[in-house]
Amino acid sequence: MARVGIIGLGWVGASVAAAVLQRGLAQELLLHDVRGEIAEGEALDFAHGALLYPRARVRAAPLSDFTTLDAVVVSAGRGGKPDESRLALLRDNLAVAESLGQALRGFAGVIIAVSNPVDIFTEVLRRAAELPAERVIGTGTTLDSARLRFELGEQLGVHPHSVHAQVLGEHGDSELVNWSAAQAGGRTLRDWRGWNEELEAEIAARVRGAAYEIIRRKGATNQAIGLVTASVLAAVLHNEDRVLTVSRLQQGVAGVDGVPLSLPAVVGRDGATRVLEPRLDAAEAEALARSAAIIAERLPS
Repeated sequence: MARVGIIGLGWVGASVAAAVLQRGLAQELLLHDVRGEIAEGEALDFAHGALLYPRARVRAAPLSDFTTLDAVVVSAGRGGKPDESRLALLRDNLAVAESLGQALRGFAGVIIAVSNPVDIFTEVLRRAAELPAERVIGTGTTLDSARLRFELGEQLGVHPHSVHAQVLGEHGDSELVNWSAAQAGGRTLRDWRGWNEELEAEIAARVRGAAYEIIRRKGATNQAIGLVTASVLAAVLHNEDRVLTVSRLQQGVAGVDGVPLSLPAVVGRDGATRVLEPRLDAAEAEALARSAAIIAERLPS
């Protein structure tokens, strides 16, 4: 019986909870928020929909109940404002990461962090929880990669499932698209008839700026990240060994060492256990190194 917890019940946490219940990923779902009544209200609200999703018990719970769960999603902290970079959230949200990490010491499952800046947040959380790198992962560029595959599917006239392309590095302004390895329908993207490489900069800019556009219109991004987080959670709970661009502390892969960022990794029951070396051209390798340097500069010592 999978037991899952969500810490932080703002827009994102509530969307994650809805996706988890709809997919039947948890038989027991614990909710926690620093505003206790919010967690209680969400738990009651979801409980009233029990007829409409696979059987699950939903309840508000103290953090002390979370250490025995199979997986915990952390979506606590302040969200971004219009035109505010994710790194601008650093000062406000790192104290949250530190506090929650300490509360989760001794946790035996996998922690999935969603809060921004997610790369640094994930590593600060991991250090405070005193857990190995593979068991504290951030959603990283999984959402950016989903946005990229949507954009390419629209451009090529195929379903995003038929597109294999990844965004790497920081989940933020320094992220990069691994264009040289992108494929669709089994063909290298740049071999597609009519593909124009001039489109690449335009598509990358739309992917990179997608959150800003959504926040400007509705105040927050929550629906797609809720779906993405549930997908990462499914890979863990079902031991799927899926390759996902999650964020974790990198230890000597693609020239990145001691910095948390997103690279393709095999995700299963024990977290992101095996990081894969991406095939990068010279410009992409330089962009990844630059992204790592930007994160390293802001990572607490």
